[in-house]
Amino acid sequence: MNVKIGIVGASFAKAAYLPALKHIEGVEVTAISSFNIQNAKSCAEEFKVNNFYDNWEKMLDENSFDLICIATPTDLHAPISIQALKKGAHVLCEKPTAMNAHEAREMLKVANDQNKIHMIDHELRFNPNRKHIKKWISDGEIGNIQHINILNVSNGWLSPDSRPINDWWSLKSRGGGRMGANGSHQVDLIRWWSGEIKSVFGQALTIVEDRIDKDTNKSWKATADDLSHFSLELENGGLANIFLSGVASHVLGNKTQIFGTEGTIILEDKTEEILFAKKGKEFEKMYFEDPNASLEGINKGIWNVSVVSLLRELVSAIREKRPLNHGSTFEDGLKNQIVVDAVLESTVKRKWIDL
Repeated sequence: MNVKIGIVGASFAKAAYLPALKHIEGVEVTAISSFNIQNAKSCAEEFKVNNFYDNWEKMLDENSFDLICIATPTDLHAPISIQALKKGAHVLCEKPTAMNAHEAREMLKVANDQNKIHMIDHELRFNPNRKHIKKWISDGEIGNIQHINILNVSNGWLSPDSRPINDWWSLKSRGGGRMGANGSHQVDLIRWWSGEIKSVFGQALTIVEDRIDKDTNKSWKATADDLSHFSLELENGGLANIFLSGVASHVLGNKTQIFGTEGTIILEDKTEEILFAKKGKEFEKMYFEDPNASLEGINKGIWNVSVVSLLRELVSAIREKRPLNHGSTFEDGLKNQIVVDAVLESTVKRKWIDL
């Protein structure tokens, strides 16, 4: 019997979910919903999905699903997740988990009450390079982690006309901003690699507030953070520093540096190469290819490629009626959200926030 899947949100579905699902046996995408009916129709026609909607509630009411995949603005994550779970579906939800920890906690409660599999799309846990980093740290290859530095720099928010009017990623009221877009990924990786987080200090700032829509020339205000930085005190005593900017003049991508008592790991974003060195030794360059990158129709980029392995694990867990063996659950999503919320609280209070 096929696993029947419904998708809410057409953009990331078209880029990642639907191409990946074409390579997973025993699944059937039976419906897709988008606020733009033309986007839903176009996506449905391209991937041979029989039903398309511009109303996710109607889609849930008129169909029976085994799995709902949610790729919408953040303010809809909790409402859609909760309703889908109560209608008997397992749920895959995009990051950031929710608007706040209260919503994330309710999502987890309902998922547990309904005894359904729950997953947050932190697909980088399935990337081979990051999985090797996890193994090295878990096996003690670099000793105790002393500090982690993460730099993520891009230019997508720099120009006042770079975002369309009321772009949800630029609106705090819809859960936009760098903390949600990228910070949640970094928090999830740090927790996965090195354990839980004890305390948080940071700032989530809106640098380019005054914006202009390039098509209409209308002025509008951005309210979500386009530059954020935060420090995390790890329960094991280490310190992580993360700097995220969307307002640079040049794209530097993502660089991750992990320093342990017995070694160092550096992950380069543009090449995805790892530099690994034990204490007293020279750095060795490594790269671990994701075999899914060569699959027909899979779009380039680690985000799109890593979704293939994530969906395989999720679909297998549904078929086998078991918990996830790998991946970020709603419980992880809640813990990540607590950290994101603490950065926002720290921005206002200008102090360390103990979790």
